[in-house]
Amino acid sequence: MRLIRAEADLQEGAAHLARVCPVWARALPEIGPLPLRRWDEGFVSIRDAIVSQQISTHAANAIVTRLVAAGLGEEAAIAGAEDEALRAVGLSRPKIRYLRGIAQAGLDWQGLRDLPDDEAIAALTALPGIGRWTAEIYLKFALGRADVFASGDLALAEAARLLYELPARPSPKALTEMAEPWRPWRAVAARGLWAYYRLAKGREGVKS
Repeated sequence: MRLIRAEADLQEGAAHLARVCPVWARALPEIGPLPLRRWDEGFVSIRDAIVSQQISTHAANAIVTRLVAAGLGEEAAIAGAEDEALRAVGLSRPKIRYLRGIAQAGLDWQGLRDLPDDEAIAALTALPGIGRWTAEIYLKFALGRADVFASGDLALAEAARLLYELPARPSPKALTEMAEPWRPWRAVAARGLWAYYRLAKGREGVKS
């Protein structure tokens, strides 16, 4: 199982992309160094992902800050917390239900390291409030899995449209098929597409 632990891994993955695809070979020098983006393993990263759902980064950071300040940042604390205490830091009822359910599930976070990608994703999506996208993002950035892609990500699809000059944004199925040659470094391709998306959208903003 390939993992992304350091800049050298990103460089190896980028070299693979450039070998298998002339579009990547042209785009990667323009994009520049790809971000490593590693999260801490375990409940806290999933906690932050749940808190961030459907709200701004600024609002999510404020809620997490209040949660930690109230002594409710860790898994055991959330598992035993009253609704009132969690609402007081700004969590909605659905997010309280999700976080408590995840905290009480007793998932073996360390054991996820040893599971194949599909099994780790299945273990995470069995928890309340965690869809496939969140699970794939966790594998990519917390576990460092090199070949997890998240084809349902709209920014990845739009970046692929722009990079490959497609007439329309590819569907998740079409994007999955497009990404097949990028194995076993699809997580590096995802970093590249997100970076290209920011670059391209910034240019469009300047032009407009």
